[in-house]
Amino acid sequence: MAYDAEGTRRRIFEAAAVEFAEHGLAGARVDRIATAARANKQAIYLYYGSKEKLFAAIVRAKLEEVRVSVFVDPDAVAESVGQMFDWYREHPELIRLLLWEALEARDEPGGSERGLRDAFREKACRLVDAGVARHLPEDARVRAAQDLLFTIMGLIAWNFAVPRTCRAVLDEETDQAALDRRRETVIATARRLATDPGGRVSAGGSVRP
Repeated sequence: MAYDAEGTRRRIFEAAAVEFAEHGLAGARVDRIATAARANKQAIYLYYGSKEKLFAAIVRAKLEEVRVSVFVDPDAVAESVGQMFDWYREHPELIRLLLWEALEARDEPGGSERGLRDAFREKACRLVDAGVARHLPEDARVRAAQDLLFTIMGLIAWNFAVPRTCRAVLDEETDQAALDRRRETVIATARRLATDPGGRVSAGGSVRP
């Protein structure tokens, strides 16, 4: 049977994502990644160069997933935010990886971050084109839309960053009960945040002039 280089690379990536989410960069072990990926350690270094570069590659890929998943439709704010909440709920490893990166990785903006900035600016511009923050001066509208996007992302992500605190503050017995409750609250809050004097949001989440 021919060696499946792409399959090996994919298994390494998937195993490493789990390992880094659980243990962070410093605590992750290349031998555990190799065992879980059914690959040898040499393959990891061949494809990714080092543990640090493998971690960076995974974080970049996960941030790209965030970019794709984050979309607030100004005509359906509630539906968009609910879908984003569900996406984060289905990908719990994402928040852990981003928290580990904040704690352990050096903050050195590069080409990948510039690409993300451009992509999120485009999303903000779409909100502006749809009428978000129309009461503000033109040069302030994009910044307001950017703030709205990041605030909504924070409203969603924090629930998964501190699940025990979420459960305790809400006085719920299970994570599921707490998250079900938070989902409705986050949707309602996002709907209110998207409302401004120039474009009011209806109960169904649509923006009206």
